[in-house]
Amino acid sequence: MGERQRNHEEVTHGREPAQISKAAADSYAVDTRADQPTYMEVWVEKEALAGVLDRACTSLDVPWFCCRGYVSQSAMWEASQRLIEAGRDGEREAVILYFGDHDPSGLDMPRDIEDRLEMFRVDQLEVIRVALTMEQIEEFGPPPNPAKVTDSRFAGYCQIHGDESWELDALEPRVIDDLIHQYVDRYTDDGIRTAIIHRQENERKQLLKVVSDFNAKQGDGS
Repeated sequence: MGERQRNHEEVTHGREPAQISKAAADSYAVDTRADQPTYMEVWVEKEALAGVLDRACTSLDVPWFCCRGYVSQSAMWEASQRLIEAGRDGEREAVILYFGDHDPSGLDMPRDIEDRLEMFRVDQLEVIRVALTMEQIEEFGPPPNPAKVTDSRFAGYCQIHGDESWELDALEPRVIDDLIHQYVDRYTDDGIRTAIIHRQENERKQLLKVVSDFNAKQGDGS
């Protein structure tokens, strides 16, 4: 009989109270879009652009989601529950800003998203295809690829756009970043959000003052 495997276990210890308090104060954040009339998410077809979306959406305090092609039924149901809750059961509009390839399936995905979310009873929903559009292709000139003839939507696509397709990630990250900011701004009440940001900063300063006072008392031994 072999010797039983031994695992080393120990109690997890925290850092000094002052360090923990300082870290909590520095990371303090509120939802700066909680009072906006529109709830927004940015969805992207391809995982390769996750880094670009993360940077832009984090700075704007907007959630984002990577579809990885057509969204699975379970992921779509989870999204529907998230949108229903954020939309306060239809009290405010939900908007999905969609970024995908310009190819037979890429052009169809926003329709699929909207249809299936409506099936899951998401009301007041608008899915907006932000990119990639033919206008953007003409403006920025990304290189074309042959459209997939095996795609069931190829024939309809070919009648309108020909047999070439274009990938979203051929656009420069700066262009995608600009598009995200442009469309998010359209649905943002700047006055409301600025007021919440100011409140957040004031509350963070108050927390930092508490930390500073605590450190001072620890320093003088009181």
